[in-house]
Amino acid sequence: MILERKPREECGIFGIYSKEKAQLNQLTYYGLFALQHRGQESAGIVINDRGVFNVCKNVGLVSEAISPEDLDKLGEGNISVGHVRYATTGSDDNNNIQPIVVNHHKGRMALAHNGNLTNSFELRTDLESKGAIFHTTTDSEAIAYIIVQERLVSKSIEAAVSRAMDRIEGAYSLIISSPNKLIAARDPHGFRPLCYGMTDDGKYVFASESCALDAVGATFVRDVDPGEIITIENNELRSDRIHCERLPKKLCVFEYIYFARPDSVIDGASVSAARRKAGSFLAKEHAVDADLVIGVPDSGLEAALGYSEESGIPYAIGFTKNKYIGRTFISPSQESRESGVNIKLNPIKSVVNGKRIVLVDDSIVRGTTSKHIVTLLRNAGATQIHMRVSAPPFVAPCYYGTDVDSSKGLIANEHSIEEIAKLIGVDSLGYLSRESTLQLTGCDTGFCDACFGGEYPTYISENIGKNRFEDKLV
Repeated sequence: MILERKPREECGIFGIYSKEKAQLNQLTYYGLFALQHRGQESAGIVINDRGVFNVCKNVGLVSEAISPEDLDKLGEGNISVGHVRYATTGSDDNNNIQPIVVNHHKGRMALAHNGNLTNSFELRTDLESKGAIFHTTTDSEAIAYIIVQERLVSKSIEAAVSRAMDRIEGAYSLIISSPNKLIAARDPHGFRPLCYGMTDDGKYVFASESCALDAVGATFVRDVDPGEIITIENNELRSDRIHCERLPKKLCVFEYIYFARPDSVIDGASVSAARRKAGSFLAKEHAVDADLVIGVPDSGLEAALGYSEESGIPYAIGFTKNKYIGRTFISPSQESRESGVNIKLNPIKSVVNGKRIVLVDDSIVRGTTSKHIVTLLRNAGATQIHMRVSAPPFVAPCYYGTDVDSSKGLIANEHSIEEIAKLIGVDSLGYLSRESTLQLTGCDTGFCDACFGGEYPTYISENIGKNRFEDKLV
């Protein structure tokens, strides 16, 4: 069982193209550090030195998975691909660590994928029936197979990627290295973010979030548009837009609510500003008489600031967070899981004692963690706790790259808001409305919010569970 019951994203991807041979190993390492919040189960780097691929992949945080000695062995190169992973399709087995590297008739390819395909079971079943042998249980390997298959009948690797996009459905942002090219592609709905920038010395840098560009000294240029394929070859950029604007934009709204780092800008909108706006909307929709507004670290803090600014209720730091806990804490028993919350978060008694508290968090998925946090505040002396959530009730599975692939156990799917309030022990509970959620960026972003209502913008396979490919092996 996993202590943290927030929805968790699948991964972060990163890539660099350099005209000259350079120390891309170090830059990619720094870029992955900046994306560590997107995946903490494993990390990997591929350095392409004019067609020679050097690979390092391992379990753990970036600092655990890739040692200084590993970086030295990777050496210099002119193209790099990096990946941090949290598994939403396939287990955390070592074989599933990305980037995926394949040898094929036309050369070598390294691929990093963020997202989740919704037709991967059918694709993989068809490929296996034709003799394909899979080495992982991820949907990402199906993408690699299809690109290689299309490369045999295409004039270029980017043309093969385009043809593959006609066959794969769901969420995918990709960074791909061939021997001579770096390619970035984003699905036509744009479920997952992807952007690029340039360094002062002319390197092209691609990343899931703009904060990773900042980490390596690259200047943000723009987002990769939904459906766009960008190819870097001979230090020149080409854009293929044949798949653009054929489907409505559906960026995952949780990128702004919870997943992304607050210093990132996604599809033209500041994540930090969106979270403050969520708090402001909450204050208008669910006003209450209280003494203090506090946020649950980390992604609840800015929404709490927005609530405070709109309501006029003072903002305070009500929790201290242990910043030295690495990978997501896993415990075998309920007792030890609850102890784990105490290790991660501890209320500041001098702040909350005797106070009526507005407690702001980004979501309630199963309710167990929320209940324990409320108990911590009660024990610290809070006289009233009014919980405000900067997202609507999470009532349906997400099939596009978060670790909630079933409605089973979703507290809002099984209980009313009043019942949830009693279950977690708060005096009142208010969620952000779906209408306000769609206005968080103040611009025409276009969101997927299927987890709040169950209306999915793509085909959903009957075989869509996280471990669907492990199940086939039984």
